Amino acid sequence: MPTRPSPPPLQVDTARVVHVGMALWAGALVVLLVLGDRVDRVWTWTCVAALVLAVLGLALMRWQGQGRRERPTPRG
Repeated sequence: MPTRPSPPPLQVDTARVVHVGMALWAGALVVLLVLGDRVDRVWTWTCVAALVLAVLGLALMRWQGQGRRERPTPRG
């Protein structure tokens, strides 16, 4: 049975993905802070923890050299 070759790896801007996630968590944090005592504080701390982990992740990516925004050169 013939096998197909593996597809090439996707080129993903991981820093952009993390920034979008941070924006979503920050938005959720703002909503929870506006709601105040009507929501359980565990959700507020979940948002804070997600933001802290995202900042640590960005720092780790920068340290490993993955946080640079390099544009692929066009072929042609």
